[in-house]
Amino acid sequence: MPLFKKEEKEEVKKDKGIKVDPVPPDYEVLQRYPVREEFAEVVIAAKPGIVLEPQYFVKEVELTEQEAKALERLKDFLAKELEPPTVGEEQEVKKVLLNSADKLLKKYGRGIGVVSEDSKKKLFYYLERDLLGFGILNVIMEDYRIEDISCDGVNVPIYVWHRDYESLPTNITFTDRAVLDDFIIQLAHKAGKHISSAFPMLDAMIYGKHRLAATFREEVSPRGSTFTIRKFREKPFSIIELLQSNVLSPDLAAYFWILLENKANIMVAGATGSGKTTLLNALSCFIKPRMKIITCEETAELNMPTDNWVRFVTRESYGLGTAKTGEITLYDLVRMSLRYRPDYLIVGEIRGEEAFVLFQAIATGHGGLSTVHAESIETAVRRLTSPPMNIPPSHIPLLDVLCLVERTLLPKPFKGATFGRRMRYVWEIADYEKYITIAEWDPLSDIFVVEFDKSVLLDQIALRWGKKKTDMIREVLKRKALLDWMVKKDVKEINEVARIIYSYYTDPERLIRELGIKVEEIYIPIPPPKPREIPVEKIEVAIGYILELLKANNGTVPYYQVFVKIPLPKDVIVEALKQLREEGTILIESMNVRLREAARSV
Repeated sequence: MPLFKKEEKEEVKKDKGIKVDPVPPDYEVLQRYPVREEFAEVVIAAKPGIVLEPQYFVKEVELTEQEAKALERLKDFLAKELEPPTVGEEQEVKKVLLNSADKLLKKYGRGIGVVSEDSKKKLFYYLERDLLGFGILNVIMEDYRIEDISCDGVNVPIYVWHRDYESLPTNITFTDRAVLDDFIIQLAHKAGKHISSAFPMLDAMIYGKHRLAATFREEVSPRGSTFTIRKFREKPFSIIELLQSNVLSPDLAAYFWILLENKANIMVAGATGSGKTTLLNALSCFIKPRMKIITCEETAELNMPTDNWVRFVTRESYGLGTAKTGEITLYDLVRMSLRYRPDYLIVGEIRGEEAFVLFQAIATGHGGLSTVHAESIETAVRRLTSPPMNIPPSHIPLLDVLCLVERTLLPKPFKGATFGRRMRYVWEIADYEKYITIAEWDPLSDIFVVEFDKSVLLDQIALRWGKKKTDMIREVLKRKALLDWMVKKDVKEINEVARIIYSYYTDPERLIRELGIKVEEIYIPIPPPKPREIPVEKIEVAIGYILELLKANNGTVPYYQVFVKIPLPKDVIVEALKQLREEGTILIESMNVRLREAARSV
């Protein structure tokens, strides 16, 4: 007997104030895929016409009347015995639930008419769905293609954000206010939180690390209770998956790799849902494996592929009313994280006073990564320098790179998708209001135009390691070849990607040789970089600052402090350092700038 009945025979299912519509017979099925083999599937279908408007249909195995009665009896008994699982205990509670249900069916199954194995399987599915899962929304929650689930009130379809089709209405609608209220209370209970008319707003994390935002009844939402669930991806996208999706190009990824190896400070800007956190998480795999990473977030979204990582998450107040008893803010976490001496401090998103602490950490030599809501570099800098962040304009050059990521209409479908996420711009910050465009996405051709010859940071890194800029560009191309190899071989699981990157840090030549990447493909002729047109007077001023700083610190200054303490653009400081090194006045080592003995007495 097939578990899924034919669509023609289905009727509108009404169950306790929830309506689930079948797929209309005249709809064109665009895609269908199983979510739980034999028990649940998703159908994407649209009404025929000039413009297709897809809809998301959830289809679950149907129960007979006898099975439905048995299910209610089992649920009544088991619900009294089991508590909802907490984070990390889901599998253990599931095992207890199914074992208990199995014992009950063996003892009373014949009496309630459930004897077949097919019936038992269906009952187990619904028990798990309703007691441990998310009830009517469980299929949507288990669909890895869904990013967000939104309920805007009663008699309005549940909406989802689908990775391939974007915003879609579903066939599920709450038709009774009391049922919707009860469902939201259950969600709050799963999160270990409280929601009521007295406290009608909730922002919490439910098990599975999904983010829940909800309002209760008409207290703040005239249409009644609402909720949104932002799903957490247990296995985050790796940098290779982003390359396969053309979010950024391999040479840009290799460029970020070199920057992160050298503790560059990077900020990702973009609108809501543009993929800022996803990109930040993917880039983090380039951080050296022995570096200590601290992450500070309001909701746990970041997932690092390293052991040397401490995760901090904010905590809401447990006081009632306006009391802030026990509240731990992002500012508190960022401030405390500095005592852990992180090599990299990663803040999920900055929007308040924690931004100032992050910039102070950057100024003292810690690497910094973060995201900010902005749609251009000018908007991002304006937000940073305005309340409540209040970053002084003189601190903006502490950032090395700001990149903008957007969700945009593609010039032509890419792997079937008409919309996609793209890194629109990459800017190096030479000084306040002086930004160098290193890369730009071309919306007509869907390719990235990259100009590494304009990079100040590659110059800065080359100086630090006693190399030429052309050597750094060759290194970018070498790493690009390795990333291309992983894309070609479909090596995309984040831990495997991290393992290869960490192997490169250990012995790059050996890894390249073992993987069969030809040297000829990497070391290609590179044109010399174009000279920058910097007035001699500015370089002389920078030289004066550098010598003064060195003499005030017994002839030795950490390399990063030269760029922190001298109030001049980075490209001017780089040219001054080059001139001083060529004249034999200074030595530049990996960590320090030293004044030669002969120059100390001058």
